[in-house]
Amino acid sequence: MAEFWAVIPMAVRKVVTLGNPVLRQKAQPVRKITKAEQRLIDDLLETMEAYEGVGLAAPQVAVPLRVFVARWEGQTYGLINPVIEWHSEEKVKGTEGCLSIPGVQAEVNRLLRIRVRALDRNGNSVVLEPEGWLARIFQHEIDHLRRAPSPGGTPPLPGSGG
Repeated sequence: MAEFWAVIPMAVRKVVTLGNPVLRQKAQPVRKITKAEQRLIDDLLETMEAYEGVGLAAPQVAVPLRVFVARWEGQTYGLINPVIEWHSEEKVKGTEGCLSIPGVQAEVNRLLRIRVRALDRNGNSVVLEPEGWLARIFQHEIDHLRRAPSPGGTPPLPGSGG
């Protein structure tokens, strides 16, 4: 039997907002990558574009799985089960918004550089080392997977991957 979220016919999904309980749940790892998870990545990308974002995590569309997408400087990322396995000590402050908290922006300290291990949409292991704004986007989306939709900060143990 397919999961309820896997049979949603629309490509652009509704972004849930602060107060929705799924945003406070720890997202579950993807155990097996099927067409449903690949479709989820496609839907996340379309939804992110429709809402004019640069990143979107599955819990933001009420799917409690460890999946997020991002697009920055012409590059598109769809990551499954991401884990931050290394980070710089240096942090930088920057203004962030969140599609799940519309109209709110806040100054947030983020790690300048990180190393993320994840699976791509085909189940291949990938290691990425974003820095600057891309590292900020990844950290923000990984925070959503760790149950932290907060524009003003991140939970303890930055980069633990949940």
